[in-house]
Amino acid sequence: MKLMIASDIHGSAYWCEKMTERFHEEKPDRLLLLGDLLYHGPRNDLPRDYAPKRVAELLNSLADRILCVRGNCDSEVDQMMLDFPILSDYCLVYDGVHEILATHGHGYGPDKLPRLPDGSILLCGHTHIPADRQEGNLRYLNPGSVSIPKGGSSNGYLICRDGSFEARTL
Repeated sequence: MKLMIASDIHGSAYWCEKMTERFHEEKPDRLLLLGDLLYHGPRNDLPRDYAPKRVAELLNSLADRILCVRGNCDSEVDQMMLDFPILSDYCLVYDGVHEILATHGHGYGPDKLPRLPDGSILLCGHTHIPADRQEGNLRYLNPGSVSIPKGGSSNGYLICRDGSFEARTL
């Protein structure tokens, strides 16, 4: 299974278009979104080409290929705009090698680790900073942000294939 993993679009039509272009180029089985899709949030400046309705259109065109978890900026109103479920706090994914707990990162994250079997992966967004490190008995991965990267990082995403993860930029 090949997964494209992205987070924190925050309503940027420009960066969402770049992400969907990459989705078509990469040809993954699924797009796993780690939340914060439409709203920019009160702590962030408006991202480039802020257009939540356009982002909803772009994502809805891929609805049958998307797995998604709820971010701290996602709401029931956002769900009304989207044709795929976004309101679950987490999802469990098996990539053929690892058990992966995907969540946004504002609940469980590197500072509050869930109890999972040794060797599992904790996959979070939220910080807008890419990460790949060991946290206790888990590997912690963060794709960074599609639209508002922080900590000197680039607009990016992850590809997961056959149990390995690779960071990519848009």
